[in-house]
Amino acid sequence: MSYVDEVIEEVVKQNPSEPEFHQAVREVLDSIRTVVEQNEEKFRRDALLERLVNPERQIKFRVPWIDDNGQVHVNTGYRVQFNSAIGPYKGGLRLHPSVNMGIIKFLGFEQVFKNSLTGLPIGGGKGGSDFDPKGKSDREVMAFCQSFMSELCKYIGADTDVPAGDIGTGAREIGYMFGQYKKLRGLFEGVLTGKGLSYGGSLVRTEATGYGLLYITEELMKCHGYGMAGKTVVISGAGNVAIYAAEKAGQMGAKVVTCSDSNGWVYDPAGIDVAALKEIKEVKRQRLTEYKKYRPDSEYHEGRGVWSVKCDIALPCATQNELDLEDAKTLVSNGVTAVCEGANMPTTLEATKYLQDNGVYFVPGKAANAGGVATSALEMSQNSERLSWTFEKVDSELKGIMTRLYHNIDDAAKRYGCEGNYVVGANIAGFEKVVDAMNAQGIV
Repeated sequence: MSYVDEVIEEVVKQNPSEPEFHQAVREVLDSIRTVVEQNEEKFRRDALLERLVNPERQIKFRVPWIDDNGQVHVNTGYRVQFNSAIGPYKGGLRLHPSVNMGIIKFLGFEQVFKNSLTGLPIGGGKGGSDFDPKGKSDREVMAFCQSFMSELCKYIGADTDVPAGDIGTGAREIGYMFGQYKKLRGLFEGVLTGKGLSYGGSLVRTEATGYGLLYITEELMKCHGYGMAGKTVVISGAGNVAIYAAEKAGQMGAKVVTCSDSNGWVYDPAGIDVAALKEIKEVKRQRLTEYKKYRPDSEYHEGRGVWSVKCDIALPCATQNELDLEDAKTLVSNGVTAVCEGANMPTTLEATKYLQDNGVYFVPGKAANAGGVATSALEMSQNSERLSWTFEKVDSELKGIMTRLYHNIDDAAKRYGCEGNYVVGANIAGFEKVVDAMNAQGIV
């Protein structure tokens, strides 16, 4: 059995009931086989892959809080500090009922390579809780966030671990967490990113993941002889990534015709009204059933179905494993040119392979959605300098990072004889930098 297969087998054995983590490890290690085989004796001697797939630290804790009726609830909090070889742990805090240790580990493992690909000095981590902020009052959300941070603050810091937002964790939640950290630690420092502009946040951070997704998609299309203008785009999700991906796509002259939430999806043949979407989701915090009030000619459908719409470009921006093999077959039969992941691992392994085998340009989330964490790192730089950059400067830096990132993964794929395979390219490019740093720092 090869070294790669031995490590994958051991990961499954040591981490039962964590299928998302197994999937993430398998996807990365399978695609770096060529690199490992060329260095197998040294990597095996140094247990390099074992160190890579085992987090440096896993933290799990209870989060008690009181609702508006005086009832006490107890949620579970997590922080996985996966790899700090190239910088402080960096990764979001996800608040969603589906959160468990396996999901946090898969996200943290992915984050290691994503952060490496940005070219910035940040390691990989992830955290969150099974708390659901939906339907909670501001006071209830504050009570949870303060309790959550009362424990988490023991393990994080501006030069140690810098969490950010993620699903369920927006500006409101980050604000409450930052306030509690400052109160308990007596420090005003850049310990969280995604902060409000009045207390150390960065312009473009809200837009960053969606904008970055379109910048790398634009570069991909341009390098293959296509433009964005006139292209039809389908997007899943209606959160931060989806909204600002739709906004930037429209600015590039493309037409986004779908969005979705956990209940259903919208098809608007005239193009999604981003202002209406922002009003529904960011201001009123309502479901997409409200969209038809703004656009009477649009269609609302219950359940899944975004990928059934004919398009040139598909951008999954909702959650893991939302685009499966049948969806991939439908996209291919409808003539899709490119699929770029705005969410973390939203495409199943079977669907990814089918898309690649059928000539679809496929860019994985660890590359395509790196704009968010890249801008978080830019926020860290501004905090360290005690400066605030202009929107134009941050946006320009973001575009440069995403453009370079595309060429780095393209070059890595070509170097190992896998031209056009951006999954392999992303994993190899991210892996090489992390491994160089790990080797330089010894067995730690």
